[in-house]
Amino acid sequence: MADLSNLAGLGSDPSGEIDSSASSANNRSLRLAEKEKRKGEADPFGLAVKYLSQVEAGTVVRGNDELERNMLVVETVALSKGLPSEVITVLLDLALSLNAGTGNCARVLKFLIPATVVPQEAIVKGVSWLCVGKMPMNAQVLFVRWVLTVFDLIDCKDNLRSIYGFIFSFVTEENLCPFICHLLYLLTMREHVHPYRVRKLLDIQAKMGRQPFLTQLLALYKVFRPDLVTLSLPSRVRTGFKNHNSTWKVALSAVQRKNKGAVLVDQSLSLDVKEKPSTRKRKLHHLAIPPLSSAFNSNSNKKVFCLQELRSFRELLENIHNIELPAQMGSLLGSALALHYLDCVQDESASLRLNFWLGHSLQEEFLLCPVDGSSDNTSEACRFLSTILFSQQFLQEGFSSTESFLYKFLSVWDGCLLRPQILDLLSDIPLMPSFYMHKLLFEPLKQLYFTSTVFFKCSIIECLNSMLIKWLTWHSVSALEGGLDISLNSNSTMTMTLSGFMDSVMELVRFVGLLASEGLRLENCHVLLLNQTLAFYETVCDMFLKYSLPLIIMPPAGVFYPALFATDSVSVDRLGYIMYRYRKNLTLAKKQEQQREQTFHISRNTYKEFNRNLQAMVNSMWNSWWCIPGSDIEIDKDLISLSKVAEPWCRFDLIHHPALFSYAIEFHQRTGKYWNWYMEFLFNQGFDGLNNFIQTNTGHGSGLSSQDDRQPMNQP
Repeated sequence: MADLSNLAGLGSDPSGEIDSSASSANNRSLRLAEKEKRKGEADPFGLAVKYLSQVEAGTVVRGNDELERNMLVVETVALSKGLPSEVITVLLDLALSLNAGTGNCARVLKFLIPATVVPQEAIVKGVSWLCVGKMPMNAQVLFVRWVLTVFDLIDCKDNLRSIYGFIFSFVTEENLCPFICHLLYLLTMREHVHPYRVRKLLDIQAKMGRQPFLTQLLALYKVFRPDLVTLSLPSRVRTGFKNHNSTWKVALSAVQRKNKGAVLVDQSLSLDVKEKPSTRKRKLHHLAIPPLSSAFNSNSNKKVFCLQELRSFRELLENIHNIELPAQMGSLLGSALALHYLDCVQDESASLRLNFWLGHSLQEEFLLCPVDGSSDNTSEACRFLSTILFSQQFLQEGFSSTESFLYKFLSVWDGCLLRPQILDLLSDIPLMPSFYMHKLLFEPLKQLYFTSTVFFKCSIIECLNSMLIKWLTWHSVSALEGGLDISLNSNSTMTMTLSGFMDSVMELVRFVGLLASEGLRLENCHVLLLNQTLAFYETVCDMFLKYSLPLIIMPPAGVFYPALFATDSVSVDRLGYIMYRYRKNLTLAKKQEQQREQTFHISRNTYKEFNRNLQAMVNSMWNSWWCIPGSDIEIDKDLISLSKVAEPWCRFDLIHHPALFSYAIEFHQRTGKYWNWYMEFLFNQGFDGLNNFIQTNTGHGSGLSSQDDRQPMNQP
């Protein structure tokens, strides 16, 4: 019995074990389910994305609270933090497939804000949905606008370029055409330009007229294949593509401010140019130079060498024929090697793309985008403009897009915002015909000049002096090359004759003469303004000898006489140097005219002006008679007598001149009273300009100190 009972006990044990194991398994499933539930509650965004990825065609949209709830969760995260790349793919497919309805298609596209990058496969699939033809036109336009907005964030573009033909087919859609042309402009490479595409664009232009977006794309086609585009296009095509990112701008800015440094792309930051209680303020935007990145996938079959892989100039030379331009042309500005490549290759398409990027960044972001500003934004903008300046100085010429931006910006500039950078950019403006200079350059500068401080006036004169030096240097290089026509820019076909160049230089010099004369009068001949003005005329006086330009322009009386009667010795010495160099230039010009070695002749009025100024300077400083009857500075004798100054006629000679009187006293106290000893003492103080002037025009100089020339100082 015991055995039987034992057998029975043995038989009942397995069933108990099975029950307990089943119970533990159920408990584990419950725990896992509870864990998943808690995880779902902790990550509603993940559940919402999962739900939206499973929405199928035919899903009821109206009154679907679950769809609306999950859509709202994703929208909130998108507008606050941005969306990961894999979520971008899911939501773009949901929107363009119309599985969630037409209304939700536009809604999803509007909150499709990337946190980092956009996978190009998502864009390619989006274009395939575009080809299906199910979407309404407004949704198609919104999709292409979104692609243009995030174009710089697309991780790679080789697959996009491989479907160039599909994208091109949409140019026939009138509503889509401006946006498709813009997208094609960003994607176009030489292999994409074919005769049938050129013909198609010309047919569309015949129907729609000369639209800027068509002209811009045809201009790019002409750069790649001038044999196919025989249509004459303007030498400077204005930007034909508008800013299409207004729908996403604020959200992108907010996301990128939170995710600082994650993506380098145009961000909205602003500075008020003027504090006005206006609803529309001129703002300044955050701009960053994007990093170098290839336009092709590393797994692509194309044999290219990426610019970001370059480490030395030697590598650049070895791979110069295999280098592929980056996906974002703005990244060239941040790399010296990339600028070397741009300068060596002289690729017109690269210049066109770079100018387009700069034009968009400067004109659209600096001028048109109102967002709040801060001191951080100022430093960011300074770095951006400084990078442009470095690039222009490296290439030794300015960008045409920078020039266009400056002409617009000057009309709204207050003279304070980013002053050093703006003036440096202004000095890089290339030569322009004289009839454009007044409206585009002189008028806005004149308004700023006469309403600003003396220090800003000095900055303007310095800027225009730098501009003149660059123009003259450009001319001297052209003259050495033997060309009569002067190219305005290495990337431009526009040229200017020598007479046209001289007209532009003459207008600039006369404009500065006007500014300086009035500025010195308003600022009581401020010494800083006077010295900046004299620095400008040190450039002007040597245009013939130093820069081979047969043009000599004398300073106006409003500049010459304040310098002649200045109270600081530096100004008087600089004037002496300027008059000395004018004499050298005029003497050579006269000699060449007599030998008939030059076509252009110096005007007789120029010689008369020089002789009049020379007579006034020699008479006042050497002959001790500054008030000559019939001269520019003739003063009534009765008026002079009212001043009760003893011997007024000698008050501006080398002894009594206010700028030199302290040196005369020092010499008299130290050494003695002989004239030539004083002259030697004076010129040993570093007054080389006065020394050259006196020696050239009177025959006396610092080298004369013999016993026969020892005359008392009061008898010069």
